[in-house]
Amino acid sequence: MQIDSFLNASYLHINNTHLSSNNTTQTSSSQKKEKNSEELTASQKALVAELQATDTAVRAHESAHIAAGGGVIRSSAVFTYVQAPDKRLYAVGGEVGIDTSEGSTPENTVTKMQTVRAAALAPADPSATDYQVASTASMLQMMARLEMSRLQQAELSAKQKSYSSANNDNSTPLFSNYA
Repeated sequence: MQIDSFLNASYLHINNTHLSSNNTTQTSSSQKKEKNSEELTASQKALVAELQATDTAVRAHESAHIAAGGGVIRSSAVFTYVQAPDKRLYAVGGEVGIDTSEGSTPENTVTKMQTVRAAALAPADPSATDYQVASTASMLQMMARLEMSRLQQAELSAKQKSYSSANNDNSTPLFSNYA
C-alpha cells in the first residue's frame, strides 16, 4: 500500500513537472478519481472519512510500539485492511511482533522486560493485547528480580560461612580458657 501510494505520488509529481504550458489539463487517472468521488453517496463519503481516521490511528498506534521497542521488536507492523467504497484499502487493525523471551541472565531479563513493557504501553490508547503483553513483561521482570535476590542471598550465605569458618579455625573459644 505504501509503495503504491509512493509510486502514485511520484507519477503525479512527474506529470506536474511536464505540464508547463497547460496547468488545467488533468490526467485520465485523476479524472477517474474525481468521477469515483462524485459517485459516492453521503453515507459512503462518511464511511470513507471514518476509515481514513481509523487508518491514521492504527498506523500511529503501531508506530508508537516500534518507536519505543528498540531491540525487542521482532517484526514490522502488519495491518488488516478493509476496502472502502472509494476502492482504496484502509488499515483497521495492526500488530507488531514483540520479543517477550527471557534474557540470558536475570539482569538482562529485567532490562529487556522494562523495554517490552514500555513498547507495549507506548500508544496513547493501549489495546487489551497491549495490556496483556505489559502484564507478562512485568511478571517476567518480577521473577527475574526474585532470581537475582535468591542468587544474592546464596552468595551472601556462602561468604558468611566462609568468614565464620575462617574465624573459628584461627582462634580458640573463650569458654575453653575459663573451664
